[in-house]
Amino acid sequence: MFYEPGARDTELLPHDPFKALVAPRPIGWVSTLSGGAVNLAPYSFFNAICDRPPMVMFSSSGMKDSATFAHATREFVWNLPTYALSEAMNLTSAALPRGESEFAHAGLSTAPSRIVDTPRVAESPVAFECRVTQTLELVDVDGAATNRHVVIGQVVGVHLDESFIDDRGQVDTAALAPIARCGYTDEYTVVDALFRMKRPDDVPSWR
Repeated sequence: MFYEPGARDTELLPHDPFKALVAPRPIGWVSTLSGGAVNLAPYSFFNAICDRPPMVMFSSSGMKDSATFAHATREFVWNLPTYALSEAMNLTSAALPRGESEFAHAGLSTAPSRIVDTPRVAESPVAFECRVTQTLELVDVDGAATNRHVVIGQVVGVHLDESFIDDRGQVDTAALAPIARCGYTDEYTVVDALFRMKRPDDVPSWR
């Protein structure tokens, strides 16, 4: 089948499958700071976008607290949500009044960062301290505003639980058991197994 977004067969596809087709997606579990109050929220549009220097981004539907605070303070922290923390992560998606702590609501503890002022999730085995490099509003092909805002941060500090480093000096991703978003509102997956493939010797240098 073929369809243009917004003109699909809603009898066959009553729910937009876009998110089910771009899956799994890492979760941006983002902590931010505003006036001494700490905010924590998960974002399903999140990813690493550069490695030199390391950069990550999250996209917010509207200027929600995380995007607003990150834009104002020019910093945020990404915390890795694991399977063990999945219920807590889900609780932090609740629409709490501004100023009410998602950390307390989810039974989580804060831990200090080293470089930025924003604290991280103490229970998470990985956290990236980030300085904001850009915030921008996405526009469509006609140049119309979408009210979708992208926050890009350069990673300036990494917290890593050393128990997840294997005897080869590599991070054991499967042992971390990171969770990711899948298609619809209640669908997630967990990375608990890996497979390896060697790259062909003739891979072009520009790849």
